Amino acid sequence: MTYETKPGVKIPTRENALPKRFYEAVDVVELEAGFAVHLDGRPVKSPARRALTLPTRNLAELVASEWAAQGERIDAPAMPATRLCFVAIDLIPDARDATIAEVTKYATTDLLCFRAPEPPELTMSQAAAWDPILAWAEETLGVHFAPATGLMPIDQDPVALQRVMHHASGLDTWRLTTLAHVTAVCGSALLGLSLIHGRIDGEQAFVLAHIDEHFQISQWGEDHEASERLARLRTELRTMGEVLRALDAAPDA
Repeated sequence: MTYETKPGVKIPTRENALPKRFYEAVDVVELEAGFAVHLDGRPVKSPARRALTLPTRNLAELVASEWAAQGERIDAPAMPATRLCFVAIDLIPDARDATIAEVTKYATTDLLCFRAPEPPELTMSQAAAWDPILAWAEETLGVHFAPATGLMPIDQDPVALQRVMHHASGLDTWRLTTLAHVTAVCGSALLGLSLIHGRIDGEQAFVLAHIDEHFQISQWGEDHEASERLARLRTELRTMGEVLRALDAAPDA
């Protein structure tokens, strides 16, 4: 269906609603407490007006690159590293226990443990992709998760769930925020922990989390909306991998 407007009347677009870019220069500035991103000499602040102080130069450079890449309008959804850092500063310190509990909750219905009963091509793809992660989690993290066929709830080992909680509890604010985000995007605490521990990278997390979608695309083709959605998720997870690499850099690097 098409809509007609009066001559000279423009229908607002998504871009029209975005805030205009108000700065020219983007710089990383070293502080006593870490690194800041400055826009025309002024420090970026979080939505809660807290100072955006980052623990490594690499992370500050990653955030700065997102601000520098903006055009005439500032598109916040296209700035995943910046958004993650805002969450880490504004929300996680007061919601640490709830965040750990949420990651553990995802583990009770972890994506990697729900296998399709058919067709054989999909079941084999899931097993080939996900079984190595389950084996790694048991060997490295000491958590045993049992896969099952179908959508019925699985009663996972309470000890395994407690250990997931323990591993999440041992993370600093930045890595816990990243774990929680990856877990939610993937529907899998095990993929989140695999990324945190360097077992997989962001691209692999995306592929492993979307085995079903890629199978459906191979059978029926890809529509435009699905393609855009998957592209956004791929960017999100790739960026989460970059955030972790930046955090692993030396504090003064």
